[in-house]
Amino acid sequence: MRVSTSLFQQAEKFIHRCFRELGKTEQEIHERLAEIRMQISESNHYEHTYEELEYGAKMAWRQSNRCIGRLFWDSLHVFDFRQISSAEGVYEALCKHLSYATNEGKIRSTISVFKPRKHNHDPIRLLNHQLLRYAGYEEDGQIIGDPASISFTKYCQSLGWHGNYTDFDLLPWVIQIEGQEPEWYEVPKSLVKEVPLSHPEYEWFADMQLKWYSVPVISDMMLEIGGIEYVAAPFNGWYMETEIGARNLADEFRYDLLPQVASRMGLDIKRNRSLWKDRALLELNAAVLHSFRENGVSIVDHHTAANQFKLFEEKEHACGRSITGDWTWLIPPISPASTHIFHQSYDDTIKSPNFFYQDSPYK
Repeated sequence: MRVSTSLFQQAEKFIHRCFRELGKTEQEIHERLAEIRMQISESNHYEHTYEELEYGAKMAWRQSNRCIGRLFWDSLHVFDFRQISSAEGVYEALCKHLSYATNEGKIRSTISVFKPRKHNHDPIRLLNHQLLRYAGYEEDGQIIGDPASISFTKYCQSLGWHGNYTDFDLLPWVIQIEGQEPEWYEVPKSLVKEVPLSHPEYEWFADMQLKWYSVPVISDMMLEIGGIEYVAAPFNGWYMETEIGARNLADEFRYDLLPQVASRMGLDIKRNRSLWKDRALLELNAAVLHSFRENGVSIVDHHTAANQFKLFEEKEHACGRSITGDWTWLIPPISPASTHIFHQSYDDTIKSPNFFYQDSPYK
């Protein structure tokens, strides 16, 4: 039997790596590849076993060049939801994912994998960028909430959803089953653990009434394993504080809070040489770390994360695996030169399995 397809070649490469890392024999590899060859010859597709799916997802995390938290790749919990076909079923699965991952604040790295793309058809798509994300509204030239969410918020409103026009309205989940109109579901508030932000020294910080959600669940990327593309595969780790304090709340195109924090600190925001941005940025991040710790929610500071990445590098070298990474993403946005990563160079080769960006299905 002859199979002339790049899919089999991708499957073959994955199975060899996966099975060898799992300690399987050459005979087991040969037998599994024979099964895959048969499936591809009959349908131009093949299905992963749960073991292959689980380890493939872990490999994808391990090879994610932009992630600094890869030390814990082997602890990823994999939910296999490939049997689900309805929007309601996807919604219930997402509830299970969020509950398990949140774990009352002791965040667990989790991925939920739904039906893969087959013959260029996507059976399930999640339209959200993250499962938890705040809405953004544009009213009379003023922005309420997260500016990065304005486009998706308008789309949700076009589907019939209405928010409360606060700075922290959770967007609904929008699920699309192939051949059907997208459906939206409110995120159950009972499953969402939000952290009110305060500062260990500045009492006025709590008066700003800021908060952030505990679990960053990326939901619009594609998981690719051995040529099979899982276009709906939301996954999460836990936050590094700079993601919230130096980006989400500080970027000018996001919540843009540095001027407000600096002013409350009594800093001169009219002169760059006062370093007001730097000082405000530091205290904003200190508030995030303090607040998550006070509320019993997992988070890591950027110095600890860099040390963990160094340990990851050492472990990978010990296993005979080369390290890949995107330096521009691995360096933290605060004090990058104080970490070893800043002084290193990395090979940015993209390996498979991996996670990939994909075009948004909504307009």
